Amino acid sequence: MRILLLLLGTGTMLFAVGGRWDIAAAAWIFPVLLLRFTRLSGVGTGALWILLAHVAAAVFWIQESAIGLNPVTAAGAAALAAVQTLPFLADRLLVGRLLVGRLRPAVAACVFPAAVAGGEFLITVLSPFGTAYGSLAVTQYGDLPLLQIISVTGSYGIGFLIAYFASTVNRLWERPSWRGGLVYGAVLLAVALAGGARLAFSPAPSTTVRIAGVSPGRAVTDELAATLGRITGGSAGIAAAPASTVRPAMTAVENDLLAATRREAAAGAKIVVWPEEAVKTQEAHRSDAIAAAQEQARRSGIYLEIGLRVYSTTAPSYGRDEAILIDPHGRALWTYQKAHPIPGSEKFTPGDGRVPVADTPYGRIADVICYDGDFPAMMRTRADIMLVPSHDWKEYGGAHTMKASLRAIEAGYSLVRQDAEGVSTAYDNKGRVLATTDYFTTGQQTMVAYVPTHGATTIYDRIGDLFAWLCLAGVAALTLTALTRPWRPASARSRTETDRSTD
Repeated sequence: MRILLLLLGTGTMLFAVGGRWDIAAAAWIFPVLLLRFTRLSGVGTGALWILLAHVAAAVFWIQESAIGLNPVTAAGAAALAAVQTLPFLADRLLVGRLLVGRLRPAVAACVFPAAVAGGEFLITVLSPFGTAYGSLAVTQYGDLPLLQIISVTGSYGIGFLIAYFASTVNRLWERPSWRGGLVYGAVLLAVALAGGARLAFSPAPSTTVRIAGVSPGRAVTDELAATLGRITGGSAGIAAAPASTVRPAMTAVENDLLAATRREAAAGAKIVVWPEEAVKTQEAHRSDAIAAAQEQARRSGIYLEIGLRVYSTTAPSYGRDEAILIDPHGRALWTYQKAHPIPGSEKFTPGDGRVPVADTPYGRIADVICYDGDFPAMMRTRADIMLVPSHDWKEYGGAHTMKASLRAIEAGYSLVRQDAEGVSTAYDNKGRVLATTDYFTTGQQTMVAYVPTHGATTIYDRIGDLFAWLCLAGVAALTLTALTRPWRPASARSRTETDRSTD
């Protein structure tokens, strides 16, 4: 029985890791099975198997997403798995003690969900992976009524609800009682109804702005990739290569983007967004690339956001990942440098993490780059429209864009993610899709959306991660309470709980 629970739980968890093969229901099922396994197992044995199950899930996500298994990602998988094991261990160690005396089973049932939500929060703030892995909220992508809760709790509220379901089911499994199920049902129903009401009664946007996201065509990007691939020495080699070797292919990409920008501006776009690293340039020619974009913005009378990969001869990073917003007068409003290079694959010197914001006729516009969107604290910015130039790859682009949509609901702004070699999507501040395109199903990826120019202030924006801190405080309080009580075997707990059901 225990082995079957472990196998089924682990197998189900593979489809709830925040990847392209996620199944929403799997996220609700696997914690039920694995929690039941730990409650039927010894403390050490159960924790070890749960750890191995989470390591397997993390490795599966790495392979599924084509991230590449290397020492950095392997170490990250093991560390994340250890954190994800702690809620199961806490439940196993604390619940038995908490049920001694008159403490209600409903209180003990909060150990696991509070620990899951707190664990997700710790992963976000302590690890270099943010919400890229370890958050259950993204598995519920598309269930907008449910997801509205994150405008209050952050993404951790979804993890709490899913884990609370697992704890409740296990409580009913051990001692059938209508009370536990009724309490959870009421909570979930309240969340769904409140979320549905938020969607149904939110006012229609009074004004919108036409935003176009353009990526370079495949022919010119393939030619540039082939050109750079022939140069040895990686980024340092490209930075030091003769301009005559790389400049023609780089310029072809620039010209392609400028032509697409002119086309979309002529069609009515007021803001045009290029993806991350849309233009690749050596340091010596960086100013030329920016000047050409400035001239195009001035001639078209648009706001133009450009992404630059600058190859520099300066060690150790040999380059920068930049985003520049240019106004209709051709002035650069900011030069933003990516704050969170991807661990194990990007060696850029990170930026300072201060999200730039500019007041425009189309609301307050802000800007981050790709992986920065996986860090909720950084993304909690007072803005109306958040631009997220990105550059993913086929196996991960769609899932990564789904993760970014959560930031729009949390912070109350519309979010436009232009993703080269991925899925580009524009969302409003409730997470509704305004437009979307897939790089791999179009000859030249262009996304056009009418985006609301006014955002909304959310409770999460005001209180930040208070819910997550309360969950951590709750776990600490329950731990202290448990330490003052003796532990009892499961059979004794079951008898006491049966007696209480008749109270």
